[in-house]
Amino acid sequence: MPKFILTALAATLALAGCATNGGLAKIQGERAEFRYADYAGEPIDEFRSFRLDGWTPVARDQLVVWNGVNDAYLIKVWDTCRDLQFANFVGVTSTTNTISKFEKVRVGQDTCPISEIRPIDVRQMKADRRAAAAAAKAKRTP
Repeated sequence: MPKFILTALAATLALAGCATNGGLAKIQGERAEFRYADYAGEPIDEFRSFRLDGWTPVARDQLVVWNGVNDAYLIKVWDTCRDLQFANFVGVTSTTNTISKFEKVRVGQDTCPISEIRPIDVRQMKADRRAAAAAAKAKRTP
């Protein structure tokens, strides 16, 4: 079996059933896609990943994949991905441990080509979350 097929299969299996919000689900009534997009950097062509730790559906055509505790990427797929927000598992193909714009996200029977990858500044997002929580706590206590 060719090496790239084994890598793609490993990436698919790694994400099966791993939907997670990375501890950053709804914060103060904001929708997730706005928060992640606010912390997403400029588009990149690819990133290295030996094992994805989880994923978070964000919109009909976007998901966040977690490559580690503080390493996440906002991935936009073509609009043909019908069930991304409701999927129980997804798979991401990769070539030689690299996920690029030439790879695909697999959702059920759909194969969704990746159109954009943007790194997320997870550390800054968490710091801002802690600061907002501290400010809200200080406001409640006299």
